[in-house]
Amino acid sequence: MHTDELDSAAARQALVQAASRLGFSACRIAPAIPTPFGDEYRGWLARGCHASMEWMAAQLEKRLNPEKVLSGVRSIAVLAFDYAACDARVLPGRFARYAQGMDYHALLWEKLADLDETLRFYGGTQRCHTDTGPVNERDYAVLSGLGWRGRNNQLIRPARGSLFFLSTIMTTLALPTDAPERPRCGACRRCEERCPGKALKDGLCDARRCLSYWTIEHKGVIPEEWRVLMGDRLYGCDICLEACPWNRLAREAADSRLLMPRDVASKPLRDFLALDDDSFSALFRCSPVRRLKRERFLRNVCCVLGNIGRAEDLPALRLSCEDAPLIAEHAVWALGRIAMRRDAP
Repeated sequence: MHTDELDSAAARQALVQAASRLGFSACRIAPAIPTPFGDEYRGWLARGCHASMEWMAAQLEKRLNPEKVLSGVRSIAVLAFDYAACDARVLPGRFARYAQGMDYHALLWEKLADLDETLRFYGGTQRCHTDTGPVNERDYAVLSGLGWRGRNNQLIRPARGSLFFLSTIMTTLALPTDAPERPRCGACRRCEERCPGKALKDGLCDARRCLSYWTIEHKGVIPEEWRVLMGDRLYGCDICLEACPWNRLAREAADSRLLMPRDVASKPLRDFLALDDDSFSALFRCSPVRRLKRERFLRNVCCVLGNIGRAEDLPALRLSCEDAPLIAEHAVWALGRIAMRRDAP
């Protein structure tokens, strides 16, 4: 091998070893080429499937071409970090698994900074992302062979499933690349069949029909049809992940900080309605839930109580009718739903 090839192989080995020590369960390398899924992404945007998430259409050329993000980029390292596979929940409400504990951005950013330093030792210049920049990380995860894009629009790893965070490191180093993985969904369509909003088709997700969009990204009043479909889901939706047979192989959280804190898991659902801005920020100070802010989170609490609440929840909901307009509207709806269930024969 030439000296450059030896240096590239050594840099890759050092990166993989460092990533493993930091808790990443995989590190694969993709070529830094324009994404081959660019036309598909443009069409998805043109159909309005991103709903109100305008950031997904911003900096489009950067999203499709890594050279626009880092001049001279030659390789993209794609890393996986496993999160909780358990179905922990607030009683009786439920958070998506990835959001049960510490905000993964803060957790992974420190680790990516360490890996950046590893590659700088070999002369590389890097740009690191974990769902934080103009890069379609899943596209490069597919190119790297980390997994395949399933019908649930999630990256699925053989022998691991989908319960992991993705991070990418763009580098000017020409690291040896990996071969793509063949798709293995076969004829299975359990995710499509179980999706409450029928958001999934041909491996793509229409955000306008996704509970994760309505409970997290949507900033205003939730239409009544979607309130009902939320069931007991306070933040996000794991239904397509729960349906996927590959997730039976998922591992437990790679870091205990990703598990739900006891003071959240033990709190009765109606008690959330008593939170003011300061107590909400304190309770969720390290959680991705904090980005909702109090009003949107309590909006969701009211929706869930409307679906599963009981007589003992009525006093807290009545008080919430005097809260901010966004909360009050959903509290009134929840009171009506509980009353309807109580009056039903």
